[in-house]
Amino acid sequence: MESKTGVLVVNLGSPDAPTPSAVRRYLREFLGDERVLDMNPVGRFLLLEGIILPLRPAKSAEAYQQIWTDEGSPLLVHGRALVEGLRRALPADHEVVLAMRYGQPSLASGLDELRRRGCDRLVIFPLYPQYASSTTGSTLEAVYRHVSQGWNTPWIQVVPPYYDDAGFIDAFAAVGQPVLDELKPDHVLLSFHGVPERHVTKSDDTGLHCLNRPDCCATITDANRNCYRAHCFATARALAAKLGVDEADYTICFQSRLGRTPWIKPYTDETILQLAKAGKKRLAVFCPAFTADCLETLEEIGIRAVEDFEAAGGEALRLVPSLNATPAWVAAAARLITQVSGAPA
Repeated sequence: MESKTGVLVVNLGSPDAPTPSAVRRYLREFLGDERVLDMNPVGRFLLLEGIILPLRPAKSAEAYQQIWTDEGSPLLVHGRALVEGLRRALPADHEVVLAMRYGQPSLASGLDELRRRGCDRLVIFPLYPQYASSTTGSTLEAVYRHVSQGWNTPWIQVVPPYYDDAGFIDAFAAVGQPVLDELKPDHVLLSFHGVPERHVTKSDDTGLHCLNRPDCCATITDANRNCYRAHCFATARALAAKLGVDEADYTICFQSRLGRTPWIKPYTDETILQLAKAGKKRLAVFCPAFTADCLETLEEIGIRAVEDFEAAGGEALRLVPSLNATPAWVAAAARLITQVSGAPA
């Protein structure tokens, strides 16, 4: 019998609809994850059910409504397009299925579908270039938990973090260079999704390196090899070098923070205002933690950040599109997968 390799392409997730009720269901699943809100279970329940879910869904639904498409969530639309591209790019014995860590299509449904297609060997492809326990870690835990329930367990391999992979960097440069050529920005922002500072310090097995020195993310070392912030800095350095952007002309920052606890810095919203007040008129913003455009890129940067920058005296802020299903990214993603699966590139 011919052996098949199943490829599970996984992104974080999205509500089923841009409505408060759908957003509430999504947030309950997402923020109920102990790797996302890593706190005492009772405290997490009280925070989620007593504060976040009564207040946040209506506001988030309004934001989703501004970016929703006729085909649905942009994250889902781009994910489907990527899967179609990978089906054409990968060998015929590779079955490719899309799944979301939270929401639909679920991880469980994706894994079950690959088993129904006769795939005993699985490659998990997280669409998170930089490792974080709240994204890749949570996804892998859920995958292992689900497959362990079956009598026959599959052979699982995982595409490792590709934060400085040449193909990934080249693909982002390919979508970014036309924006830089047209806008001619006087500064470039490399904005990554934020995480709480405690997530970073918990990733440091030594307990001595991460966030304990100003240059802790300057290089990847044994201590910070699993540090999300260090991975982001490595992505930024590689992308800036590829684009020929001098170190003085770009800033690394972090967006989408939640709550009052300290998150990794500097913060994107504050940085944008500071740059406007410093006289910067044209900003180009890359979001290299996101391989597909979504709420955090299209609404948070493409709409809100634009308004904030212009209100503070800036002239133009341009969001660089994400990788989505561009040919360069499809080719790079296929290569990452075949490096793990062992198939000819």
